[in-house]
Amino acid sequence: MSMAVAGLLAGMALGFAGYFGGFGAFLLVAALGAVGFVAGRFLDGDLEAGEFFRRPGVRDRGARRR
Repeated sequence: MSMAVAGLLAGMALGFAGYFGGFGAFLLVAALGAVGFVAGRFLDGDLEAGEFFRRPGVRDRGARRR
């Protein structure tokens, strides 16, 4: 499935949730979609768990020390 089709389906799901369930349902669907996206990237091997807990720039500082 192309990213355009996935974006279309996500937009339609958010639209239906917002129309039938209100703004709270819209936010719930958006949040669960983001969690599902991150979980999918993690399972595909594109993300590592340590990337969420590492401070930004820590790796860069270690390379500068000599």
